[in-house]
Amino acid sequence: MTRARIGVLASGGGSNLQALLDHLAERGDARGGDVVVVASNRPDAGALTRAADAHVPAVVLASPHAPRGADLASTLREHGVDLVVLAGYMRLVPSDVTRAYHGRMLNVHPALLPEFGGPGMYGPRVHRAVIAAGARESGPTVHFVDDVYDHGAIIAQWPVPVLANDDEHSLARRVLRAEHLLFPRVVDAVAAGHVRLAPNGSVHGSRFHERRLSMMDPTLDDRALAAQLDRTVGASAPI
Repeated sequence: MTRARIGVLASGGGSNLQALLDHLAERGDARGGDVVVVASNRPDAGALTRAADAHVPAVVLASPHAPRGADLASTLREHGVDLVVLAGYMRLVPSDVTRAYHGRMLNVHPALLPEFGGPGMYGPRVHRAVIAAGARESGPTVHFVDDVYDHGAIIAQWPVPVLANDDEHSLARRVLRAEHLLFPRVVDAVAAGHVRLAPNGSVHGSRFHERRLSMMDPTLDDRALAAQLDRTVGASAPI
């Protein structure tokens, strides 16, 4: 099977990139895709260092927001990217690029969309807003990308509890832990063709039949959570 060529866009430290690289490596020949380029709008982004350490080409976008996203589009074309993954990319992707990769671009947001999303809702701001609203749960949302911030069709959400003594930092750690397990599995499923965006805008496939998963149990260790998640979404065990 020909594996999809994945391009990752990241602005920060790249922990979700690392989780994706590690998951694909664990999957071995069963993986649906390979990361072939990592691009960032910031030359100091830790994600670029992680890419270099993994021997993946790392690119600094000179003008990611030029008219029609010419720099970004050319980078993706140059590396033959089939699937674009936004892993902490803190810029709106130009509409020409989102349209070119319609159904082939994914994002992860650290809240349960459509709540706590949109322009300006990123990082600690999201978690502060969740706590201020008195929400009892939060968690990552993985969705297809369209022309609007945090708006595309949702593939999967994994709720985590919001505890009475949470602050933005403790909640962020819990959500990020869920992200690191959920996001790579969604990316791999889309790369392998197990999940797709239908022409009518709905999500179809043999994985993630239930868009909203059961509440994550933060008392379990990562190995137990990963095994539980794989059983829930119908994914094969890593090779």
